[in-house]
Amino acid sequence: MKHLRHLSVWVDEPDHGHFHWVLHESTEDASVWLDIESSAESLPSWMEAFDAGCVALFKLVPDERTGPLASGEDEDAAPVG
Repeated sequence: MKHLRHLSVWVDEPDHGHFHWVLHESTEDASVWLDIESSAESLPSWMEAFDAGCVALFKLVPDERTGPLASGEDEDAAPVG
């Protein structure tokens, strides 16, 4: 069964005034998130980096009606039976 991927966008500022977007995805352990993609170049503001990260996130969504789907069991689904 397919379920929505647990994805997030956040912004890092490794050097003052140099902003990078990062995409994260939750693993089977909800407390563990993995970096799945990040910007190679820095952007001049937090907002520009966040907006660019959202664009990158939307590229992971092939169908806006269903969102970013992953295959496998949905751990949050109600038990069957």
